[in-house]
Amino acid sequence: MVSSAVRAQVAAKWQDSFARLNRSEPGISGLMAFSDAWTLATEFLKPCDLNDLKSRRQYGYQTMRRVRMAFDTINKCRRLPVMMEIFLEDLHKSQHLIAREVESHMNLYSGNSDPEMVRALIFRLVEWYNAWKPPAELGQTIISAYTLAFQTHLFSILPASFAKGIKSLVAATLLGTVSQSSDQRDSALWLAFDTLSLIERYETLITSVGYEYVESHVHETCAGAWSEPMLPKLRSWMLEKIVPWMIWPFARGATNAEEAKTMMQGVGSRFDFHMHKTLCDLRTKEIFDIIVDFPDSVPALHDLKECLQRVDQRAELVQSLRRANRMRLLHPGADTKDILLQYVSTIKCLRIVDPPGVLLFKVADPIRRYLRERPDTIRCIVASLVGDGESGDSLIDDNEPIHPLQQPEAENYADPEWTPEPVDAGPDFRANKTSDIISTLVSIYDSKDLFIKELQVLLAQRLLALKDGNLDRERRNVEILKIRFGEPALQVCEVMLRDMTDSRRIDQHVQSQKPSVMHPTIISRHFWPALEASDMVMPGQFHDLQEQYAKEFSAFKPDKVIRWHPHLGRIQLELELDDRTVEADVPPLEAAFIELFSEKDTWTVDELIERVGTVTRSAALKALGTWVDMRLLKEDSENVFRLLSVAEDGTEVAPPKLGMTSLCIYLLCSRHVIPAVGGEDLPPVISVQQQQAEQMRVYWKFIEGMLTNLGPLGLDRIQAMLKLARGYDRTIEQLGSFMEAAKREGLVTVKDGLWKLGK
Repeated sequence: MVSSAVRAQVAAKWQDSFARLNRSEPGISGLMAFSDAWTLATEFLKPCDLNDLKSRRQYGYQTMRRVRMAFDTINKCRRLPVMMEIFLEDLHKSQHLIAREVESHMNLYSGNSDPEMVRALIFRLVEWYNAWKPPAELGQTIISAYTLAFQTHLFSILPASFAKGIKSLVAATLLGTVSQSSDQRDSALWLAFDTLSLIERYETLITSVGYEYVESHVHETCAGAWSEPMLPKLRSWMLEKIVPWMIWPFARGATNAEEAKTMMQGVGSRFDFHMHKTLCDLRTKEIFDIIVDFPDSVPALHDLKECLQRVDQRAELVQSLRRANRMRLLHPGADTKDILLQYVSTIKCLRIVDPPGVLLFKVADPIRRYLRERPDTIRCIVASLVGDGESGDSLIDDNEPIHPLQQPEAENYADPEWTPEPVDAGPDFRANKTSDIISTLVSIYDSKDLFIKELQVLLAQRLLALKDGNLDRERRNVEILKIRFGEPALQVCEVMLRDMTDSRRIDQHVQSQKPSVMHPTIISRHFWPALEASDMVMPGQFHDLQEQYAKEFSAFKPDKVIRWHPHLGRIQLELELDDRTVEADVPPLEAAFIELFSEKDTWTVDELIERVGTVTRSAALKALGTWVDMRLLKEDSENVFRLLSVAEDGTEVAPPKLGMTSLCIYLLCSRHVIPAVGGEDLPPVISVQQQQAEQMRVYWKFIEGMLTNLGPLGLDRIQAMLKLARGYDRTIEQLGSFMEAAKREGLVTVKDGLWKLGK
C-alpha cells in the first residue's frame, strides 16, 4: 500500500511537470503547443539522405522562424536533453548512409591511387556533417555532443587504406606549397580536416610527410657536398618552403605572425631537430670519405659538429667510423703510408668535430693498435720526419710549427682553466693538452728510442745516396729533428754528417796526390748503422783501383785502415765493342762480371761466381740478365753466357775495352769506404727490425730454457723473466712479434695465450 505522503509527492511532481509543459495555460492548450514544437523540432533534426533529393527538405524563412521558436519552447520545458538523445539515436541509425559514401570513394581510390578521390571524400563528409549539424541556437554543448558522436561513428567505419590516402593527399599539398602552385582547394581542404578533426587524429602521419620530404631534400642536396656549409641553406629552405605549409595544419586560426610562431613552437622545434638528425645521419655515413677529402671537407665537419650539439649521436659516429676503418683501412691490402695519412686526417677532422678529444680517443685506439703491429710503421713516420715524402702526401703540414715531442701531462686541478672530462669519456680517457701530429704519431709506441734508431738508418741511406755531395738539406733535417727529439738523441746523426764532410775532404786530398776515377765515401764504423756484409771481390782493374786508392789513403791517414765493401755502389762504364759503344750505370756485381768477359768471351755461371767471391746464384743470374737485356751477352746454353762483340752476330772479335775515363767506383772501408749510391734503390743498410730480430735471437736460449723447465708460459711471464737478463730492454710488443716469428718457424706453439716449445 502506497502511503498518502507518497501519493501527495507524486501528485505534486505531476502537477509541476504538467504546468511546465502546459506553461500554465488554460486547459491543455500549452501541452498541445509543446507537442507541435516537439514534432517540428525532431523532424528538423532527423538526419536526411543527401543522395535522396526527396528527403532533403528545404526550409524557408518563416519555417526556420517556427523551428527556432519550437527549440525555444522545448528548451523552456527542459526537454532538450531528451530530444538530443533521440537525435543521437537517429544519427546512429543513419550512419549506413555515410558508410556507403566512404566505401564508394575508397573503392575508387584503391583502383587508381589518386589522392583526389580522398579529397572528394573529405569534402563530401563535411557536407554530411553540416547537413546533420544541429542549429547554433541549441548551444555549444549540444553541438559538441553531436560532433563527438559524428566523428566517433565516422572513424569507426574508415578503412585502413584511408590513412594511406590521407598521407598521399597531404604530400600533394606539401608539394603544392613548396612549388608555390597550391590553390584555394588546399585551403578549403585544411578547413575540412579541421572540421572533421582529422588533423588531431592523423597528426603523426601528417608530420611524417614533412619529415620524409625533409629527409629527401637533405639527401638530394647534401650528399657528397662537403666543400660548403649546408646548414644555413637548409634553414633558409625550411623557412621559405616548409614553414608556410606547416601553418595550415599546426597554426590554423592564427591571426598574426607572432601568434602563428607561438602555436608552431613545439612542432617547429621537432622539424628542426629532424633536419639536424637527417644531416647528422648522412654525414655519419659519409665520415670516412669526408676524412679522405680533408681539408676540402672542413665545412662538412663544422656542420657535423653543430648537428652533434643538437642531436646526441656521438656513439653512432664512433661506431660508424670504426666500422669503416675496419673494412676499408685496417687490412693487409692497405699501404702503411695510406693508413698513416688517414690517421693524421682523422686526428685533424675529429679535433674540429670534438675539441675535447673523446671521439678521437675512441676512434684512434684500433688504428694505433694496428699500426703498432705493422713492421714498417716507424719507417714511414721517420721518412716524413726527414722530408722523404716527395712521392706522395706528407704526414706533416709544412706550415705547422715545429715543437719538441710533447709528453702526456698529469692533470693540474689548480689550473683555473681546468674543466672536467666530458660525460661520455671512458675510464681510460685522459684530457691532455692538444699535441702536434708528430707527438701523436710517436706516442703510438711506448718509447721514442725506436724512432731514433730508425732515424739513424734512414739518414744513413739518404747520405749514402747523395750524388752531388750537397748536405744542406740533410743538415736542415737534423736541426729540425734536434728540436723534436733533443740534441743528445741526434749526436750520432751529427757524426754521420761530419763523416760525409770529412770523406769529401779526404777524397780531394787523395785525388790531388794521384787522380783516380774512384770516389769513395769514408765513414766511421762505430757511429753508422750496420751495413749488409758480403765476401764479394772485385776482379781485374777494379781490384787495382782499390789497391792504389788504399795506398794513398794509408799515406794520408797512417793510423786508419780501409776495409772495402765492394758489393755496394754504382759504377759508370763505357764499353767499346766492335760495332758499338755502350754506356752503362750498374751495380758492382754487374761491372765485375762484364770485366771478366774482357779476359774471355764465354763463361759459365759457376766460373763467374768463383772469380767474384761469395754471391748467390740468383744474384749472379740477375746481374747477367742485365747484360742480356742490353744485348751484350747471350745465353748459348743453360748457365753458359757468351759476349756479343757484334750485335746478334757470332763472329769472333776482340773483347770489350772498358773506357776508364768515365768510370766512377765507390767502395767501402773501415773507417768504412762506401759507394755513393745513385738510382732509385737506397743502400742496403740493415733496418731496425732486422737489427732487433738478430738481437732477440741472443735471448732465444733463455726463452727455450724457460719453456723447457717451467712448461707453457704466458707472454707477460716470459717478459718479466727476460728483464732479469743483462741488457734486455725490449717491450712486450717486440717480444710478441719475436714469438710470432718463432711460431712461424715451428719453434713454439701457442694456445689460450700460453706459449710452449714446438714438437
